[in-house]
Amino acid sequence: MHSIWAVARNTLSQALRMKIAVVIILLMLVLLPIMGRIMVGDGTLLGKLQTFTSYSLGLISFLLCVLTIAIAAFTLSNDLKRKHIYLVLTKPIRRAELLAGKLLGIVLLDAMLLAVFGVAVFVLILLIWRYADVPAEQRLKTQAEFFTSRVAIKTELDKAQLTRRAQERYDKLKEQDQLPEGMSFASILGELYGQESMKEQKVDPGQVKEWSFENVRIKNPQDPNAVIFVRYKLQAVSEPPDQKIFSRWRVGDLRQFEVGAQIKTPVPPVDRTDTVRAAQEFAISASVIAPDGHLGLAFYNDPTLNQTTVIPQDVEVLYKTGGFAGNYLRAILLIFVRLIFLAVVGVSLSTWLSFPVTILICLVVFFAGLTNGFIVDAIGSLQTAVGIIYSFTVKPLLWLLPQFDGVYNPGSYIVEGRTLGWTFLAAAASLTLAIKAMLMLLLGIVIFNRREVAKAVV
Repeated sequence: MHSIWAVARNTLSQALRMKIAVVIILLMLVLLPIMGRIMVGDGTLLGKLQTFTSYSLGLISFLLCVLTIAIAAFTLSNDLKRKHIYLVLTKPIRRAELLAGKLLGIVLLDAMLLAVFGVAVFVLILLIWRYADVPAEQRLKTQAEFFTSRVAIKTELDKAQLTRRAQERYDKLKEQDQLPEGMSFASILGELYGQESMKEQKVDPGQVKEWSFENVRIKNPQDPNAVIFVRYKLQAVSEPPDQKIFSRWRVGDLRQFEVGAQIKTPVPPVDRTDTVRAAQEFAISASVIAPDGHLGLAFYNDPTLNQTTVIPQDVEVLYKTGGFAGNYLRAILLIFVRLIFLAVVGVSLSTWLSFPVTILICLVVFFAGLTNGFIVDAIGSLQTAVGIIYSFTVKPLLWLLPQFDGVYNPGSYIVEGRTLGWTFLAAAASLTLAIKAMLMLLLGIVIFNRREVAKAVV
């Protein structure tokens, strides 16, 4: 262990002397306060905090990832190139211990920098909140939607049913010899699936669409200060001239409107005027939740106010489960998982590749991780033959790559006030580090142990 710690200290001091480390540290010291000063978002306190948090966490993650890649690719490659490693391997230290020490030094540097700049962003968020000169209603809205940690229950389309309906339409068109010419089976089926999905979601003028949510449970729903949130996005078939859609929502136990049912919980109407294609959110008293945790949600497209078909999307119900500080800590730890993985990849590749090749591959891995979800969806939507080839070749390689987007993007949790749970964090760390990173590290150790560093000359 003493040997590993000695290598780690040497790697840490070597990294701090690198120009790229100094540049990145200075960049963050300068840019973070400036961003906190100039970013205004949509002009509200909530928008300012969301914009600043999104960009600042993104900046920290990006710059530290670049720094980690540069150090991990450089430290061992430089020792091999300048033959410094000859002085090390002649001592009683195993090659695996050397790699472990290199990795530990990089991880320690990442931990220190991430802690410093993570705390700096947290302090700037509190300063913006404290000294903002805004109306009281903006403060209440910000406290309810940003300084919180909320769990979301989402609505899901029945994909199996939509696929079956699309297949039935395809079979009918084929039977009637009406299939479009020049289009593949996958393209036609995808088009039909999109049409069925649109039918399932659309609400014509004068129509009502309902959703049901189960197990909506909060600590004390009868507390007058307890609220739940409804979040959604509205699309329109024909573009409204002022980009506005008028809607009426009912939230509560809609089962009470069945014949003979007794009204026990309130079902208040909520009238809204929303901008199309923008995420919207409103709060309502938690007293609307039924005693068994059921919650109904209805959207009415008023024909006197809207002259177009409306498509509600991403409809979900959110309720508070924790505080902001704990959620922010977990978001920082998720970034740390990302940094450790890149450090492992860089050190592992540098055992058998040159510095330029190592850093190039690490950057490809990093940017592939940022777009992993998009790549998987894009390739998965290709034609059937290509999809089969993908399943046996590209897909296993994509699995080995990290995923930094979608649910693995820490900034989205803080910006939207969503709970990033310890269970999810542990699962992400286990998959990324205990499995993927460990495989890369073992590969590097095996190659480095078998590599001939120098030839004996007699």
